[in-house]
Amino acid sequence: MNLLRPILVAGWLVLCAIASPASAQVEAPDALVKRVSTDVLDAVKADPSIQAGDINRIVALVNDKILPNFDFERMTASAAGPHWRDATAAQKQALQEQFKILLVRVYSGALAQARDRTVVLKPMRDKATDPEVVVRTEVRGRGDPVELDFRLANGGTAWRIYDMNVGGVWLVENYRSTFTQEISASGIDGLVKKLAEKNEAAGR
Repeated sequence: MNLLRPILVAGWLVLCAIASPASAQVEAPDALVKRVSTDVLDAVKADPSIQAGDINRIVALVNDKILPNFDFERMTASAAGPHWRDATAAQKQALQEQFKILLVRVYSGALAQARDRTVVLKPMRDKATDPEVVVRTEVRGRGDPVELDFRLANGGTAWRIYDMNVGGVWLVENYRSTFTQEISASGIDGLVKKLAEKNEAAGR
C-alpha cells in the first residue's frame, strides 16, 4: 500500500483537476487527462511547501485548481450507495465536505513523492463521442509502473471525472463498503460525525 500512495496522490490530483470549465472548446478526454495531469504534477514539483506536506498549501491547490472541475457530488453519492437518496440536502453537503477533507488529508503525506512521477497515456478503447469513457494511463517513476485509469462523463460542456482505478482498486468502491456499513449502523449523520472526528484528529 505504501508504494501505491504516491500514485494515488498523483491520481487524486489528476482526478480533481480534469475538465476545466474555462475551456472554450471541449477537449478529447485523453488529451485533457494528459494536459491537466502534466500541469498539476508540475505545480507540485515547483512548490516546496506542498512537497513538505504543508496542508494549507495542499488545500489551497485543491480548492483553487481541483474541486471546481470534477463531479464530486456523484463520487460521494456513489460511495454512500442507496442511502444517498434518503439524505437531506444539508446531510449531502456535510458528507461531501468531510469526504473531501478526508481524501486531501489521507494523501497529503505522500505528495513529496509525487514529484518524481509522470503520467503516460495509453490508447483509448472508447470513442470520444461516447457519453462516458475510461482513460487509461500509466504512472512512471521510481519502481515499476502502475496502472491508473479514470472514468469520465461528458456533461455537455466538459468532461468530468467521477472515479479512478489504481492498481485494480476503484476509489469510490474502496470507500463504499465502509460508508454503507456506517450509515446502516448510525445513519448519514453518524457517518459525517465519524469522518469529522477522523479529519479533526488528523489535523492536530
